[in-house]
Amino acid sequence: MKAELEAIQAEALEALKAVKSSNALESLRIEYFGRKGKLTDVMKGMGQLSNEKRPIIGKLANEVRTALTEAFEAAKNSLNNQQQEQQLETESIDITLPGRKPAYGKAHPVMQTLERIEAIFTQMGFQVVTGPEVETEHYNFDALNTPPDHPARDLHDTFYLTDGHLLRTHNSPVQIRAMENQKPPVRIIVPGKAYRVDYDVSHTPMFHQVEGLLVDRHVPFSELKGVLVSFARQMFGDQTQMRFRPHFFPFTEPSAEMDISCTVCLGKGCRSCGHTGWIEILGAGAVDPEVFRAVNYDPEEVTGFAFGMGVERIANLQFRIPDIRTFYENDLRFLHQF
Repeated sequence: MKAELEAIQAEALEALKAVKSSNALESLRIEYFGRKGKLTDVMKGMGQLSNEKRPIIGKLANEVRTALTEAFEAAKNSLNNQQQEQQLETESIDITLPGRKPAYGKAHPVMQTLERIEAIFTQMGFQVVTGPEVETEHYNFDALNTPPDHPARDLHDTFYLTDGHLLRTHNSPVQIRAMENQKPPVRIIVPGKAYRVDYDVSHTPMFHQVEGLLVDRHVPFSELKGVLVSFARQMFGDQTQMRFRPHFFPFTEPSAEMDISCTVCLGKGCRSCGHTGWIEILGAGAVDPEVFRAVNYDPEEVTGFAFGMGVERIANLQFRIPDIRTFYENDLRFLHQF
């Protein structure tokens, strides 16, 4: 039996040298250590030995078992290491290759324009304020000197809700709220959404506005023109021509609309500007005394001006987009251009 154990050990160690895979190693382990394995069969026959030989053969059998167990474990570790090395070689990363830049989102063209407008006016000293989009008729119309029979109050212009509330049709209600909570001087712009029942190539039911207000003890109309001329040149370039035309708004008197030379034809006349060479960009005027009275300002002591512009209109001119509805169709081919 001693010779048989030594032969099994030598045979197993020699067989291990030829093993090249984990499956082959497992098959060899079963051949020697399985229930019907060679080493197992020898161990089962120890019960037939005499009392004198049993301790000697038992010791040798344990030594052989231990030696083979260690040899199989070493072979297993060796195969695992080889497998990891092969995997590293096939799945290695070449760190000398240039990295892949992640795709970054961009601001929507309307938001790009809105941020640019805000930056220009804040550099002039205007403070950005916001207010509720759901308003009362008092703040949206009454306090802004808009009489009950004014066309702007009609259902075809205004989204009315319940209990005298509505979706604000412009951002001017925030100007009223600001003056109620602040004594002059007031120098603010009000960016945000407004809502009107309108939908065509130049109007959408929801749109963005930036309105401005400056109130102090002496604010001449010429200061309004200076602020707006500076804005137009920063927004559209120094080559931009400007003009002011008389107009009417309930909350300003005198009132005006501001035109700039067409950004498409540069003032020569084209379809975009109706062949006039001019495009209107905003409305403005001196604050009406009735508006001051509505917020308990004394119109004999303070004067001021207000202005308002549609952000989509400015974006149209800046990016030369003919249809305002394109901004809200979520066409990625369009948005990727910005």
